[in-house]
Amino acid sequence: MKKLTLLSLFLGFTLATTAAPTNTTAWLTRPLSLADALNTALAQNAAILKAQNDLEAAHGIVVQTRAVALPQLQAAGQFKYTQADAIESFGPSQPNRNWNSGIQLVQNVFMGGRMIAAVRAAGATKEQALAIYQTSVADTLLTVRLAYYDVLLAAQQITVREASVKLLQKELEDQQHRFDAGTVPHFNVLRAEVAVANERPALIAARNAYRIAKNNLANLLGYDLPRDIWEDVPLNLTDTLVTTPLTLKLPDAIQQALASRTELTVSRKNMELQRLNIISAKSGGRPTVSVFAGYSWYNAQFTAPVELGHDIHGWNGGAQLSWNIFDGALTYGKVKQAKALYEKSQTELTDLSRQIELAVRTVYSDYLQAQETLDSQLKVQEQADEALREANARAQAGSGTQLDVLNAETALTQARTTQLLAQHDYVTACARLERAIGADLAPAK
Repeated sequence: MKKLTLLSLFLGFTLATTAAPTNTTAWLTRPLSLADALNTALAQNAAILKAQNDLEAAHGIVVQTRAVALPQLQAAGQFKYTQADAIESFGPSQPNRNWNSGIQLVQNVFMGGRMIAAVRAAGATKEQALAIYQTSVADTLLTVRLAYYDVLLAAQQITVREASVKLLQKELEDQQHRFDAGTVPHFNVLRAEVAVANERPALIAARNAYRIAKNNLANLLGYDLPRDIWEDVPLNLTDTLVTTPLTLKLPDAIQQALASRTELTVSRKNMELQRLNIISAKSGGRPTVSVFAGYSWYNAQFTAPVELGHDIHGWNGGAQLSWNIFDGALTYGKVKQAKALYEKSQTELTDLSRQIELAVRTVYSDYLQAQETLDSQLKVQEQADEALREANARAQAGSGTQLDVLNAETALTQARTTQLLAQHDYVTACARLERAIGADLAPAK
């Protein structure tokens, strides 16, 4: 995913702010590559859409935080009617209908450091919100990628189990023909029937896993499944479990994670905000200076003739100073709290760095295991195919037994299953490692 600038995110953020209505017939039939799935998730996934809303809400917090440093324009007006008998006057009578209005511009000049802290806090909040959003996107894209791999694995497992049932069924038919010809006992037929029956539950479980995996992927993509589709979601995935070697060493992985993980950015910005909160808390014990200027109108009170329309108006301006010399230790308490939270944020950042390094080490170890397992399975299936061929040949020549053939067929199924799992574990380990080091999991636009 291309790097998003703060300006585009906060002033013109339009990365699929609203998901278009899903065209059911289109997504049910069109081919879906991994890149298509990730792009669809960026536009429709609920977690990403909620993260976008949180990002926009954070923009509102930024505006509120920065407001203390900006001028305020205020307008006010009032009309008051008083019963004439309720007015005490000396000399000329006073009007019983009074009005006044005015407009005033107020600018805080000095607030004990609070204004500068607010401006800096606004920037830190903006960057923190962006990092939180990027973290949510990265986590969601990893989940979608893993769900896509799960569907591919489940589909391949069905193929393996179907091939196994087909082999065992063929063996059953062969033993049945041999029994009919009187060359083998009925026990061989029974054993072949048991082998077929034992394999069918694995095929049924594989088909169920495939249904569940596709439902999970469709949900992550933000699809509303039609109510009449309850047996199997007809997703058409086009990618495969391609295993591409990584050339990343552990020290480089740790270094990249500590430099790129957005979670660390969130924690660093939180520490910066807590430091700025100390400045804001200390400002409570310092003077506040503001300047103002305005224009006011009001009706005359003592100028004859006294009329409602006879008004007095003019400019005004000045400065104001206020200082809470003693506020009951309120400022002291706020400063103490802010300092404690700042120290806590430092500890959280240090601990998070250690946790991320541990996660990278763990995921990297899983990656090495997946790589070694995959390498160990490169020739196993070929060997299992050859073993089955030799077992069949020996059985036909009379030098082998039916048990040898069944064992060879079981070993072939196990080899195929293990190889599929090794491929699946490898690609998922690669995806998790890329996420752990803070690499971009989104497709290029």
